[in-house]
Amino acid sequence: MSICTGSFVLAAAGLLDGRRATTHWQHAEFFSASYPAIHVEPSVLYVDEDDVLTSAGCAAGLDVCLHLIRRDFGPTAANRVAQRMVVPPHRQGGQAQFVHQPLPVRENAALAPLLDTLRARIDTDINIDALAAEARMSRRTFLRRFHDTTGTTPGEWLLGLRLERARSLLETTGISIELVAQGSGFGSAETLRHHFRARMGTSPTAYRKQFSSVAA
Repeated sequence: MSICTGSFVLAAAGLLDGRRATTHWQHAEFFSASYPAIHVEPSVLYVDEDDVLTSAGCAAGLDVCLHLIRRDFGPTAANRVAQRMVVPPHRQGGQAQFVHQPLPVRENAALAPLLDTLRARIDTDINIDALAAEARMSRRTFLRRFHDTTGTTPGEWLLGLRLERARSLLETTGISIELVAQGSGFGSAETLRHHFRARMGTSPTAYRKQFSSVAA
């Protein structure tokens, strides 16, 4: 079993070849590039491959240890250990690593004003042709330049921006999920929940309970 970047040691020993594994999100890209035979899952808390387990950051090491106790000795034993350590008794391995990863933006003078406009109009629906016209480019050139600048598509970029706004509202305010959805450009709580769970692996309500800085 490895915790955090300990997965590099297992990888160097050849114990992870052909298997799924994870590591701390800051090192996941380098880990994947260094060991292409490993199926790296960069955003989960831990991965259980039966006889080999890997976890993300140090806190996720507690999760994988509790998971191992639960697997081998049952939930009662795991819960008792969690209570003694004063930590949550169970976080699923597939739960996302909740990290702030800024949307990549490379300097591009031609697109900078447009990106600023999109940030200010976070609830605006994407219309590729209209954006291309605003940037005075053909659709094809615009999409290529946008990808070169941000590393993704306009739709994915805006989705990431909206999710970051939603996370901030969940962490710093006590407003309803419906208002969080409206304030982050999703329009409805249902749409927010769908995209939040797909990207984060949990619900907005569960995320707020874990990370809110607002007194209950």
